[in-house]
Amino acid sequence: MAQAQTWRAWLLTDTPTSRRHAKLSALYQGWLSFRGNTMAMVGLWILILLGVIALAAPLLAPHDPFAQELGNRLQPLWSEGHVLGTDSLGRDILSRLIYGSRITLYIVGLVALIAPITGLLVGTVAGYVGGWTDQILMRITDIFLAFPRLVLALAFVAALGAGIENAVLAISLTAWPPYARIARAETLTIRSSDYISAIQLQGAGALRIITKHIWPLCISSLIVRVTLDMAGIILAAAGLGFLGLGAQPPSPEWGAMISEGRRFILDHWWVATVPGMAIFTVSLAFNLLGDGLRDVLDPKDGNK
Repeated sequence: MAQAQTWRAWLLTDTPTSRRHAKLSALYQGWLSFRGNTMAMVGLWILILLGVIALAAPLLAPHDPFAQELGNRLQPLWSEGHVLGTDSLGRDILSRLIYGSRITLYIVGLVALIAPITGLLVGTVAGYVGGWTDQILMRITDIFLAFPRLVLALAFVAALGAGIENAVLAISLTAWPPYARIARAETLTIRSSDYISAIQLQGAGALRIITKHIWPLCISSLIVRVTLDMAGIILAAAGLGFLGLGAQPPSPEWGAMISEGRRFILDHWWVATVPGMAIFTVSLAFNLLGDGLRDVLDPKDGNK
């Protein structure tokens, strides 16, 4: 107990003794601020639970998500052996929902890696170099922003072909422009600061300035935007799956499950409603987490 109090006092000190100490202190104080946001913690715990479910899917799923039992089709909720019922082919909905969490996290993870990095690269180069480079890159960004995300994703998937990898690529190609705008705005502010001028006088090149001094200052804004965008990404992936352009049957993707269940929505509503509630819950969790991170990483923006 005494050791824990010592560590806490060391992390909460106003006079850090090193750069590492200052970073750890800032991280701990940010965590304390985030932990005080009840709704953000709810979102975090939901996403942690989703991750655990995805990792332990073979252990948690009561049935094979692909096994068909035509004599057991469209069983209602809480039926024997099927807590969430069965679909039109007799497959257990709970098992398909559990395995579908893996696909959701796969899509979210890949898009969260591709889109922000692309936007960060484009935005910082445009903001720092300026001139014709800025004009060309920003006009390309404006072209992507001119189209609704789902419509543009549909166009890319139609060109690339149906499939989960092509859906991820299509969503990433439509998701990067807002990150580029944010990174450019941050870069324009940072570029005119005194310490950048001092670094330039020391002989640092553009590549070093962008990667070592501008990128780290843009990260916090991008993290908040990525978290808040996850709900839209999940909905876009579900929309592609609903239209048959995302994950292909018999893959237990939540959007495809809703598409299949829409034929029975009046008499067997749970077939479409259960995966719909899963999408709603995960999207809400990302929004709650994003609001909490915004309050911690950008408190001025959070108080607007």
